[in-house]
Amino acid sequence: MSSRTGTSGTSSLDGQVVVVTGAARGVGALLARKLAARGATLALVGLEPDELKGVAESIGPRAAWWTADVTDREAMAAVAREVADRFGRVDVVVANAGVATGGPLLDSDPEAFDRVIHVNLLGSVTTARAFLPELLRSRGYLLQIASLAALTPAPLMAAYCASKSGVEAFAHCLRGEVGHKGVKVGVGYLSWTDTDMVRGADEDTVLRDLRSKLPWPTNRTYPLEPAVERIAAGIVRRSAHVYGQAWLRGMQPIRGYLPSLIGGPLGQRQMRRVEPALAAGGGGRRGLVGRGGEADETARAAGVPGVSAGGSGGAS
Repeated sequence: MSSRTGTSGTSSLDGQVVVVTGAARGVGALLARKLAARGATLALVGLEPDELKGVAESIGPRAAWWTADVTDREAMAAVAREVADRFGRVDVVVANAGVATGGPLLDSDPEAFDRVIHVNLLGSVTTARAFLPELLRSRGYLLQIASLAALTPAPLMAAYCASKSGVEAFAHCLRGEVGHKGVKVGVGYLSWTDTDMVRGADEDTVLRDLRSKLPWPTNRTYPLEPAVERIAAGIVRRSAHVYGQAWLRGMQPIRGYLPSLIGGPLGQRQMRRVEPALAAGGGGRRGLVGRGGEADETARAAGVPGVSAGGSGGAS
């Protein structure tokens, strides 16, 4: 295992094996490519075999993919065993898989609401439980992808905010448990970033309107590439906190004031403003948003296989 800076100034992950969940699209897919460009061997995990295969093929022989539901403990344990058998070790795990839904709690689809908690929070726990034995052996690094939603609450986003606050707390707790054994744990934060999930959320007219009224810079959609580049650089450094947008770091000192503001006058004023649209049925569907959300719903309806492996990767 190595982590060094070459003569070109490009940080390297030569010889390291990195697992990325939610790797079929968006943040996970681009992050896998960027880590491969730094020399890593990639194990891609997700629910969309065709998309995963495409990402693996774009990387080349140092990538393989596994179809598995991150909430399935037996499936993820099997993936962990197969990745270790195939590549000989696991050095980094990025718990990135996530889904989202939006809308008032009482109008939400209970199954979609619960699924967000299951995938984002319990799926991250399941991922850590499966791969932590390998990370203990390699004295490796676990990066948990959280969100701006972990730093500040937001009306109509209860499931997503609760799940991302939960994974942030989980990662902080885990850092204390395993740090003395040589395993580093980090949390990655992203604001609204140009992915299928965010574009899907913007199809909901009420959510899009509420987001547009947020104070700058929280109301912008940020390009994917520079955000993922920051995440990749944080993985090389094995950072405790990684910020996809630099301004998110500045949210940490003020986060304690935000619940009373968002849950108080600011949030209540905005909810009164959109109440007529909600009462009229505005705001679109209440299931999982974006193409990734649709893929999750389709996979579960079809019956996701416990684990299915593919790709031509090999140890390097």
